[in-house]
Formats: sequence, structure tokens, C-alpha cells
Amino acid sequence: MKITILTQYFPPEVGAPQNRLSELAVRFKKKGADISVITAIPNYPQMEIHKGYKGKFYFFEIINDIPVHRCWIFVSKSKSITKRLLNYFSFVFTSLIIGLFKIKKSDVLFVESPPLFLGISAYLLSRLKGAKLIFNVSDLWPESAEKLGLVRNRFLIKLSKHLEEFCYKKASLITGQTQGICENIRKRFPDKDIYWLKNGVDINYYNVKKQLDSNWRNDNGFLPDDIILIYAGILGYAQGLEIIIKTAKKLVENKKIKFVFLGSGPEKSKLINLKLENNLENVYFFEAVPKQKMLEILSSINGSIIPLKKLELFKGAIPSKIFENLALKKPIILGVDGEAKDLFINKGKCGLFFEPENVDDLVKQINYFVKNPGLLQKFGENGFEYVSKEFNRDIIANEFWQKINTIL
Repeated sequence: MKITILTQYFPPEVGAPQNRLSELAVRFKKKGADISVITAIPNYPQMEIHKGYKGKFYFFEIINDIPVHRCWIFVSKSKSITKRLLNYFSFVFTSLIIGLFKIKKSDVLFVESPPLFLGISAYLLSRLKGAKLIFNVSDLWPESAEKLGLVRNRFLIKLSKHLEEFCYKKASLITGQTQGICENIRKRFPDKDIYWLKNGVDINYYNVKKQLDSNWRNDNGFLPDDIILIYAGILGYAQGLEIIIKTAKKLVENKKIKFVFLGSGPEKSKLINLKLENNLENVYFFEAVPKQKMLEILSSINGSIIPLKKLELFKGAIPSKIFENLALKKPIILGVDGEAKDLFINKGKCGLFFEPENVDDLVKQINYFVKNPGLLQKFGENGFEYVSKEFNRDIIANEFWQKINTIL
């Protein structure tokens, strides 16, 4: 089987789609699939072309035995809608060109959305290469962009909704990262084949028995008895991360509690300014790191805060950072209602829940966290067992492989 993966995001960038798609590709390669990836010159999330890739229109490399075709993309730190559209559509154009000339006939073309606009080149390439189109939805766009206020232009929203409908109708299979996403699409397109392609974790990689002691805590000036609570991921709009800053302000008298932000994104400068304005010495910022270093950091912390804004849309969201924490037996403090709460708090018993955007509730849960170390250790053990059984990447890949074979 020849499979082409089309995605704007791929390693060496770090992030949820990057990890998920690269690990899926590796597993399909082991099954004998002929896998190729068309992706952008790496730039995310810093919105800067990575070292070693600058000045390239096309760059070919092999990552974990997977051929990767990289295309030029317009990159800008500007938050204007015009610059964001140039970013998306530049890759739509270059990915189509590279796909035409570098990819031969394909059985399956798997495209990652968002960005939704990549569906244009995905559809054209699937027709030209004779491939079945699998349209993967990791975020409901333009719905989420509209509700977050990131896109307000009514014409653009209307146009995007038409494109979304077109992409879904042309796909042989629609996959979604959460049950909420799948249900949303199923209600609108009841005749389409829709499949829950779970996010997950490589349990073997994160097996805590194989990990060496980490010096990250000591190297960065933290004390052995400090309670380090981390947010690791994109510092974006959807997360509502100012709640962590406000919580840190309320807990500033407890010198042992430290709040760590790890990553980059459009909200980083705003969050740093809030820290400085409030003179919060219990808040720290670190840049995004490679996967191996991330494992070392997570091994050093006490727990992870995972928030999203209080929107009906996010009741179907499952932040990917949940899985890495639980694979390392780290309890979570989850501020995501709906599906994530049901799976990881109610069923998995993996941590504590706070109402999204409720500062006082987060303060309450952190105080409970600090006072109950034994229970939190139990949450960590529960989490490891739960993701090992329900969100193991090996099992997910095997089941998805079987699903793909039903559409060929």
C-alpha cells in the first residue's frame, strides 16, 4: 500500500500533530506500507524557519526511514489575518507543486486539518494520483476560529464553511481526534464514513522504568521539595493561559509552589508581561524542547495543568499533552469539561478537575494537590494503566490500518 501524508506540521517541529503523524507513519512503514510525507519547511511554533532549512524552496530528507518532501512556506510573526492566510495558502500552492512532481501514484492520501485550506491541494492531488482521500480533523475549523474570535470576516467564514463541506463530501473517510469532533461531523454529514482516530502515546518510549534520573530540576534552580506544576505546549488563544498567571498570584505566599510554562505561541509575550506586571517570582518560562528533553522535564515535575477556555466547542476536546504526562505517571489538573473530563477524571481517575476559567476553583484544586501527595501518586499510577490500555499508539495504528483496508 502506498500512502502519502500531507501536513503543514511535521518533526523536527514539536507538537501534537507532529508527534501523532510521525509515529503513525513509522508504524505503517513497519507493516510494509510505502509512506511519503509532504510537509512545510519547519517553522512552527516560533514562526521562524529552523536552522539548516533557510533559503530552501524544496528540501528532501529521510526521518526514521520515512521520505519527507519539504516545501517553501511564507512565515511571519504577524497576527494579522492577511499574513496568516498567506502562510496557509503559500503551502497549499507549494505542496501541490511538489506533490505533482515528487509523488507518483498513491493508494491513499491522508491530509491533516487544520489548516482547512490544505484540503484544496489534498483533493487535487488525490484525484491526480488516483488516491483515496482520508481527511483528518484535529480541530473543527472554521468553527473554532470563529468562536475564539480569531476570524471575524463573515465572507471568509462563509467561504471556509463551503470549503469544509466540500472536503468532507469528497473524502472517502473522515477521521477525527476526539469523539466530540466525530459526532459533530456525523450530525452534519450522516452519510459519510467517520472514524475516531484516537490520539495516544508510545508506552514503550515513556516507560518510566527505563528513564534515568533527571537533573533538570536542579539545573534550573528548583529545590527538591518544590511543587512544580507545568503547562507544556502551544501558548495559544484556546488555552486561556492567563488563568495560570492569576492563580500564581493568589498562591504567591506559598514559596514551594512553582508554575512553569514550556513552549512558544502567540500568547507568550502577553503572559510574560502579566508575570512582570504582577512581579510573580513563582512563574517561569522555558522554550519548547525536543521530545527526549521533554521526557526529562516531565520526569522532574509534580503535575501538569491542562486548561482550555470555557466554550461549548471544547467539550469535545482532548488535549494531547494529557497522554505524555500519564505515561510518565504524572497526575493532571484538568480544566477541560466534557469528553476529556469523562475519560481521564471520571473513568481513568487520573487527576483533579477544575471548572474552565475559574481561578478560585484552580486554586482550590492546587491546594488539595499539595496536601495529598499519596492520592496524587495513585492518580499517576491510574493514568499510566489507563493510557496503556485505552490510548496505546501500537493498538491505535493496528486498528486504523484495518480501517484503511476497508476503503481500498
